[in-house]
Amino acid sequence: MALLASTAVVLSGCTLSIDGEATSIYNDPFQVAGLDVTSGPSGARKGVPDADLPVTGTDGGEIDRMVANAVSDIEDYWRIEFPALFHRDFEPVAELISWDPRNSHGPRFCGDSTAEILNAGYCSIDHTIGWDRALLVPEVAEKFGTVAAVFVLAHEYGHAVQTKAGIADANTSGGIVREQQADCFAGSFMRHIAEDKSPHFTLNTSDGLNKVLASAVAIGDADPNDPENVHGSAFERVTATQIGFTDGPASCTRIDESEIEARRADLPQRFADESDDGELPVTEESIEAFFSSFRQIFDLSNPPELDLNGADLACADADVTEPVSYCPATNTIGVSVDDLAQRGTPGYTGRNELFQTKLTGDYNAYVLLASRYTLALQSARGDDLHSPQTALRAACLSGVITAALSPDNPSTLEAGSVWLSPGDLDEAVSGLLTDGLAASDVNGRTVPSGFSRVDAFRTGVLGSEETCEGRYR
Repeated sequence: MALLASTAVVLSGCTLSIDGEATSIYNDPFQVAGLDVTSGPSGARKGVPDADLPVTGTDGGEIDRMVANAVSDIEDYWRIEFPALFHRDFEPVAELISWDPRNSHGPRFCGDSTAEILNAGYCSIDHTIGWDRALLVPEVAEKFGTVAAVFVLAHEYGHAVQTKAGIADANTSGGIVREQQADCFAGSFMRHIAEDKSPHFTLNTSDGLNKVLASAVAIGDADPNDPENVHGSAFERVTATQIGFTDGPASCTRIDESEIEARRADLPQRFADESDDGELPVTEESIEAFFSSFRQIFDLSNPPELDLNGADLACADADVTEPVSYCPATNTIGVSVDDLAQRGTPGYTGRNELFQTKLTGDYNAYVLLASRYTLALQSARGDDLHSPQTALRAACLSGVITAALSPDNPSTLEAGSVWLSPGDLDEAVSGLLTDGLAASDVNGRTVPSGFSRVDAFRTGVLGSEETCEGRYR
């Protein structure tokens, strides 16, 4: 975030899952793209024989067995889907290659040494897939679960599918198209697992799927100014994954540069200069600047009051939701400034880590502030503030605010307001997938599916206030 014409001056929220009635594939908080929200096991099935796939360079360990099982299930999936979609025979990859990047004498991948290659990849030259079994894949599995590691392999297999289908050619399509399509294909395979069709893996559609999406956030491109970063932002990666999960592999083939550009809308894509990190520390001054911006975005006849003396407002008709609360009885938003500032403090990757589990930064805090402001808007409309739809409207309307804060938005805010920076949406998405407080009702109760929370937020970012009100009734 930044202040217009001004000098820029992990707290877990109290969230609970709430019960409700199903209504539709789009606004039902207890379904994920038409599937029931489940809370069963996620990970490797117990007692299932390992796949009989040879792996070059393997150490015979658990990671390589898991990856071989993943590739086996992915190939079973594409043996059906590939001919149906592309009207040609499916051709499995020619070889699976495993390496330890700390070993200078490991196998070669795509003609190159695998020493210090902390990655997984697909090689179109010889139609092979390889992975780092010692650092990358174990860290993904440890931080986000086994199925998140399967997601990595499904993404790489998506590139194999592109190559053999002759779509999104590297010489004619931008790298972002190839990567977004691969995320989408991986999302379609995640649904295959969630539908209990994978021999070796299971995936629940609450915490399990949340972690898969969180892994896409963590491994997204961090520096939008770097031309080598072609995977897309976390917001874009999660969107592509959700497209595949919701609409299947055919939808992935329709992702092209124009479709991606339409999804980017007026959102900022580059930092202004090398010194710009997009971070605006949370202070009383910055909170007041946000409130000024919110008042311009939503023209309320009776806007809420701001109380910076703490989130506990002794409210008669709502619980405290640290670090920000809304009290309908007094139409007041209370903020525990220090706690909100802690929530908005950027995280850093540890010396022995490849990536953070949760992407944190200033917009983790400010989107929560925005979501509590949206409760005042809902209250003014006479909406129920104690339902799952309340929670999804809060996320959706927070997306409307987010889009309005873009410096490229045609409705430019006046000087002294705030504007969006690249990476802010990624921080918002990370929070929505973890504690979900920005997608909660007035008592801090969220919905169980991070997929639904992010979908609601994106609906607002790409839609309007009326879209949110109409969709989440």
